[in-house]
Amino acid sequence: MTIEHHIPPAIHPPRRTLMGPGPSDVAASVLAALGAPTVGHLDPYFLKVMDEVQDMLRNIFHTTNELTLAVSGTGSAGMEACVVNLLEPGDKIVVCTNGVFGGRMADVAGRIGAEVVQIHRPFGEVFSVEEVMDVLQKEKPKVLGIVHAETSTGAAQSLKEISEAVHEADALLLVDCVTSLGGMPVKIDEWNIDAAYSGTQKCLSCPPGLSPVTFSSRAVAAMDARKTKVSSWYLDMSMVRSYWGDSRAYHHTAPINMNFGLHQALRLVLEEGMENRYSRHYANHCALKAGLNAMGIEFAVAEDHQLPMLNAVKIPDGVDDAAIRGQLLKRFGIEIGGGLGPMKGKTWRIGLMGESSQSTHVLLFLAALEQCLLHAGYQLSPGAGVAAANDFYRTTITD
Repeated sequence: MTIEHHIPPAIHPPRRTLMGPGPSDVAASVLAALGAPTVGHLDPYFLKVMDEVQDMLRNIFHTTNELTLAVSGTGSAGMEACVVNLLEPGDKIVVCTNGVFGGRMADVAGRIGAEVVQIHRPFGEVFSVEEVMDVLQKEKPKVLGIVHAETSTGAAQSLKEISEAVHEADALLLVDCVTSLGGMPVKIDEWNIDAAYSGTQKCLSCPPGLSPVTFSSRAVAAMDARKTKVSSWYLDMSMVRSYWGDSRAYHHTAPINMNFGLHQALRLVLEEGMENRYSRHYANHCALKAGLNAMGIEFAVAEDHQLPMLNAVKIPDGVDDAAIRGQLLKRFGIEIGGGLGPMKGKTWRIGLMGESSQSTHVLLFLAALEQCLLHAGYQLSPGAGVAAANDFYRTTITD
């Protein structure tokens, strides 16, 4: 009997405007770097690229940490790398959970046998330093984990005072910077953060596949003092750092072309300038907010801790979540995200990350959303959203 094999057609993905919680749009030069000739993972050229990636990541993390590198895997691999290297079975970690990704950090820690204590805030809220101080005093953990930019809710967590409390309690501070890195300040050294992880597909605007991580000297000392092997061979920093360090000891075959893409994405970040990049993300957030307010759409997060790159807004009463998102994608090629957890069906998550944080995206989205809402019978003043955003740009953007 002959088995016939069907060969699918070549890949021709549709062109989308990515305005969800990630991935974000990718610059043509980054896509070109991904398509550059592949070399070996120990080729002198690639080793030079690795060194340059490390140096650029240190700049973007605002750190001098020697152990700064790109983990071979998406942001979740970076999270797992930090957790499994800092914790041994029986070690205690306090995780601040106010969204999906704090919960994931706790899950990873529990799976390796750590003693996990969670403190909770409702989705969309943030933690006070007093709450953190109380749990530190009571539990005396080895590590406190917290999310800087909670992708599931659009909430930005202040870290400086919490960091001071963590170190006064002689604990290590672990921070999820997946959505914040490259779009708002992440000051590892100034805020005394011991370990942090991010992802390439958010504000760095590189396709998903690598996870920038950085570890302080205190974190490295804690890892060196382990009594047990790291539970993950692939993510064991005691071996991975030898590959990224001077010895170049072979550990695994790094995703060479993904690192080429990240190299170019980091170059674009630094060419723009960190402060300019932060200002751009904030300005486009403000323009979007002005437009949405004019359409009667409210943010789901309080004013003083809204993320500039991930805008969580309340879905108007009577409006079908999935229907609007489906129309935006089908008619206009615009992707936005729905809510997660208790926010499912109640919020939209509108991303303005990296290459996707542009005035053209803001204006296109507001015009498209207006059409979809009017078609659904939602009452609004036609043109008000675009007019309000344009008014913001007119009065604040000078070049």
